[in-house]
Amino acid sequence: MLIIEVTNARDVVRQRVGRLGERFIGKVFDADAQVEKALIQEMETAFQEFGIEARILSVDGLKLDGSKSLEISLQVREERDILLRKE
Repeated sequence: MLIIEVTNARDVVRQRVGRLGERFIGKVFDADAQVEKALIQEMETAFQEFGIEARILSVDGLKLDGSKSLEISLQVREERDILLRKE
């Protein structure tokens, strides 16, 4: 199982939307959710190319602390099953 924490979601969104859109980060949309959605799409494409089947969950409530511990209180934002295409 892999856990990926995106640590610069606000910066990524800021680069994509520019200075005007920067004011709306956190008010109109969730930067973490937007970056995770784009990342899931890229991972889905790569996984299919490698023949990997997987389930990817975008969740809210996971917290990593500095001592390699994980605090869990999950709310699933998005779930996607990646299955191999039959040709």
